[in-house]
Amino acid sequence: MAKGASKNGSEKVFGPDGIVSKFHDAYEYRPGQVEMAEKIAEAFEKKQHLIVEAGTGTGKTLAYLIPAIAAAVQGKCRIIISTGTKNLQEQLMEKDVPFLQKALPTKFKAAYMKGRANYACLYRIANSGHQPILDGIDDVDHFRIVRAWVEETKTGDRAELTSLPENLAFWNRINARSDTCLGQKCPEFEPCFITRMRVNAEYADVIVVNHHLFFADLNVRDNQFGKVLPDYSAVIFDEAHLLEDIAADYFGVQASNYQIEELARDAEALPVSNAVSAVSITKAVGKVLSVAEAFWQRLMPERQAEGRYQLTPGIAAERGDGMSFGDANAALAEALGRLEALVDAFSGEMVEAESIVRRLKQTRGDLAFITAQEDANFVYWLERRGRGIFLQASPVDVSALLNEKLFEKTNTCILTSATLATKGGFNFIRDRLGLPSARTMTLTAPSSFDYETQSIVYLPKAMPDPRSPDFTPAAAREIADILRMTDGRAFVLCTSNASMNALYQLVSSRIGYECFVQGTMSKAGLLERFRTTPNSVLFATQSFWQGVDVRGEQLSCVIIDKLPFAVPTDPLVAARARFIEERGGSSFFEYSVPQAIITLKQGIGRLIRSRSDRGVIAVLDPRLRTKNYGRDFLASLPRMRITSELDDIREILD
Repeated sequence: MAKGASKNGSEKVFGPDGIVSKFHDAYEYRPGQVEMAEKIAEAFEKKQHLIVEAGTGTGKTLAYLIPAIAAAVQGKCRIIISTGTKNLQEQLMEKDVPFLQKALPTKFKAAYMKGRANYACLYRIANSGHQPILDGIDDVDHFRIVRAWVEETKTGDRAELTSLPENLAFWNRINARSDTCLGQKCPEFEPCFITRMRVNAEYADVIVVNHHLFFADLNVRDNQFGKVLPDYSAVIFDEAHLLEDIAADYFGVQASNYQIEELARDAEALPVSNAVSAVSITKAVGKVLSVAEAFWQRLMPERQAEGRYQLTPGIAAERGDGMSFGDANAALAEALGRLEALVDAFSGEMVEAESIVRRLKQTRGDLAFITAQEDANFVYWLERRGRGIFLQASPVDVSALLNEKLFEKTNTCILTSATLATKGGFNFIRDRLGLPSARTMTLTAPSSFDYETQSIVYLPKAMPDPRSPDFTPAAAREIADILRMTDGRAFVLCTSNASMNALYQLVSSRIGYECFVQGTMSKAGLLERFRTTPNSVLFATQSFWQGVDVRGEQLSCVIIDKLPFAVPTDPLVAARARFIEERGGSSFFEYSVPQAIITLKQGIGRLIRSRSDRGVIAVLDPRLRTKNYGRDFLASLPRMRITSELDDIREILD
């Protein structure tokens, strides 16, 4: 598609006799795909932004790739494609881009950039003998494989090590993440995999990244740290419903006990030849670790349950030894400063020392910002995961930041997903992300699926309030009845781990189908077991609401226990609600309901994945019928028949 693409031009590409049909084995004519491609070409031509909701079956990846390639090559500009999941990133680079390089008469170059932690660091691997990074025989064997691989690989991408466990214990000690990078002073800078990746990207017309890498770049762009990505004139965000939370992460500030422990370990491992200085550094490291332990204990006692908590003065625990949290905080800052001064003495002769000094300064500054809690535009919170304690300061509202750093500085931003509209419009997503109204077009691209004939929505006749103790037993009975009608073949998507586990226990003993539950194995392993086990049922939460694709009758039913409202006590959710209320708005109707609608649409989107799929969506939450806002949820879903009769479930599947 060229500049000023017309309907006729689109048909030449996507039509029955077009370029795509000649090369694509599974070609289907999709009017929504044509409409979406035309609108994207128009946005590039007019240098405007565009929000596109493109439901499953639209063919959205080709609909944005083809006009993007045309705009990049003809306009001699670079375009970034940013995805929300690794699966989509890999699909683009391994399937869609190679297909278009073969099919299109326009020749173009594409590059693939991942976050630095995905790549091996040649310098850290070469110097790993200086530090004890391996635990046990398995680690020794795995590291031997990594060493041999590094000699052969062209990319250094961890994904190539398919024979090794997904979570290599020592990978964080040998990867190329930015905080340990020595930059151009590194003796391995030229052959470095990050250097190679960046050089390759500089010559690309289209670069495929993920949202995390994109916002890591946006956060450091124009400051002293330079940039991660090459310059670009346009960005296409696929899975754009994820942008607000990811942006909040990367515009925020973080610190953790793991981070400080690793810093101390790296400082102690410096090859300092002066015995007196080495002993001083070792003592300073010991001091950092001891006062850090006191700091974390006062911030979050060991008895504190896992989860996220808002950081307030009252949350700091007293330990009965006369030291307040303020004292512990000051002691940690002083100990880090002392270690920094000792290590800095070697910065002139040791590039590793420069890196550690930089990291110590950053950590001290981040801790000071978080514990001071002086910026009213941020919410300050902490999280316990296992033995990890993570401190974070996150911007409450990212709309102004995104408008300033992204939308005002970029010619065209395309935001697309299967779930962006609420109540038939895009005001929610546009306002949350700060897209300027005057420069933003919108489109709802019709899906090629016929939801009215392929699916039904089942709403039980009578269910208790979701907050009632009677809800879970009633939901279990309904789920068992539904699964008997569908012969299993279902996802049961829950809004919490507690609900998931309770329903799994109650339902799995009542039905004659094999049941799986999230957490018992990896996500990929669970999906494979589900796909290959006839009539099975998978109980899941969170990550299974999106990015999961099971086609065919093996997944004939998606059951959702409750409307997926965000947890109101989550620090970031609560802060966003306060932000809206303080400005005279209604946080429930302006934030909670639209956010839940988008999440519900994601969950429902797991069901119909092809034109031949048929199935049932069951939502057990009675608020769809009993609350006025229930109409907003139903109005935002694809047009489907609604029933409360169990026999209708059997009928749609026959």
